[in-house]
Amino acid sequence: MNIREVLRVAWKSIFSNKSRSILTMLGVIIGVAAVIVMMAVSAGTEATIAESINGLGSNLLFINSTLTRGGMGKDAQQGGLVFDDVEAIREQVNGVAGVSVDQNASDTIKYGNVSLESISIVGTTADYTTVRDVQVAYGRFFTDQDIDRTTKVVVLGSTVAEELFSEEDPIGQSVTVGTTKLTVIGVLAEKGLVSGTSFDEQIYLPITLVFQKFTPSQFAAMRGDHVRTIYVSVDEAYEMDDVILQVELLLVQRHDVTIETADFTIKTQNDIIETQESTTESFRMLLGWVAGVSLIVGGIGIMNIMLVSVTERTREIGLRQALGARPIDIQVQFLTEALMLSLVGGLLGVIVGVGGSWLFGEVGGMRTVIVPFSIALSFTSAAMVGIFFGYIPARRAAQLDPIVALRHD
Repeated sequence: MNIREVLRVAWKSIFSNKSRSILTMLGVIIGVAAVIVMMAVSAGTEATIAESINGLGSNLLFINSTLTRGGMGKDAQQGGLVFDDVEAIREQVNGVAGVSVDQNASDTIKYGNVSLESISIVGTTADYTTVRDVQVAYGRFFTDQDIDRTTKVVVLGSTVAEELFSEEDPIGQSVTVGTTKLTVIGVLAEKGLVSGTSFDEQIYLPITLVFQKFTPSQFAAMRGDHVRTIYVSVDEAYEMDDVILQVELLLVQRHDVTIETADFTIKTQNDIIETQESTTESFRMLLGWVAGVSLIVGGIGIMNIMLVSVTERTREIGLRQALGARPIDIQVQFLTEALMLSLVGGLLGVIVGVGGSWLFGEVGGMRTVIVPFSIALSFTSAAMVGIFFGYIPARRAAQLDPIVALRHD
């Protein structure tokens, strides 16, 4: 059996019916392209999530408050994190590069004739720039002394500063937030959108000022000011697990709870990323199976057209057998034709899939990342589909009786 002759005959058969061959390959093309595009979308989503979380800062611990029970009066919202925990972590835990906490509110900010409504207010600590990896463009950020004295100062996001002051220097100017007059001491460098939050469209106040003026609590005097999340930046010279253990032991002691009944949870950036990836992995598997159905449909189309080809070429098969071709030669010939249809379709599908992923990322609103593994997987799957669905027609061709085949009209 001459391999070169087998390939030549296969190509001749495919090109003798170009329209039919293209329509036959269409299912494989769509299936392969779908696998590549779907996995590119999934990988792009994962990359975006990871970048967003890492964009919050480096080596971060997220300590989240969990309230243990509710009720009325002083028993309402028992447990959870309080602002005093921030200072305790900073002073008593080794390996901490910075500790920050956010207390959010919103209000109108005014300067002269300019008024901006529903501006996000972030009450935070002096370590915010270190923990959240933001830079001060000019002026300064507030200090621990500003926190202790509840100084009426504000740091503006770059967008807010531009909208309020345009070309005017904002440092030292007074703005009114709600009904409180504040002095501008700094403007943050542009950071953009991270995890759905625009750092440039917020203003930053000492957290004690936010507790006092913008989110007052009638129970704060008894239990302290509750906070939802504490961000801890871990020094790179220290082991993350050691710092986590120190924080756990400290907070358990301060809150008079046990590890099992803790009113807080601690997660790292990797924990959050892995949780998100497990979600997107299920989504990716679903998309992969949907795309795989297209490949199966394409394989059925190949089997169907090859069965038609066997019927059309019955006399040719009989003639080949009369000239000495063995059943295995006939089977290999038709199997090669089916494989070529699927491989050519797979190659075209790869081109369409890669081009489609790039185009989708450019004009669509979702990021795409082409995964090399998806190209290899889809192309290999196309080959397997050709072999699997081409076997039955090839087997049928090989089992034809030579005499019956020669008599076929």
